Amino acid sequence: MAYLTTNPADKERFLCLYPAYINSKKTLAEGRRIPAEKAVENPSCAEIRDVLSAAGLNVLVENKMYPREWNRDVQFRGRVRVQIKLEDGSLCQEKFDSRKSLMFYVAEMIPKLKTRAQKSGGAEAGSQQSDGGKKNKKKKK
Repeated sequence: MAYLTTNPADKERFLCLYPAYINSKKTLAEGRRIPAEKAVENPSCAEIRDVLSAAGLNVLVENKMYPREWNRDVQFRGRVRVQIKLEDGSLCQEKFDSRKSLMFYVAEMIPKLKTRAQKSGGAEAGSQQSDGGKKNKKKKK
């Protein structure tokens, strides 16, 4: 596997992936590039980086904003550059032959991350506790 050199021209040949491309909360006009059913809810650059690094690809994270993103918060910031072709033009991995295949793979793998499983589990427990708090308040009245 060929790794990134310090040559800026090499970095320019990497594909750019913004989290908005695979965000199920976005519309096509807001930048989503895959069907909403296959997309992920609010993915982060770190999650995209983790999935692609685990797949054995050369990945860079840049502190850039997606041009169509109206929200300037830090959580929406970031761009991931991925190398899918070597210097000679051959593919790094056969399963990633296009930007679309890369996006579908990332969207499929992010929900399987341990950090995602913990977040969803914590959210469910929090909503159950808040429901219980509302019931108690009603009983006291």
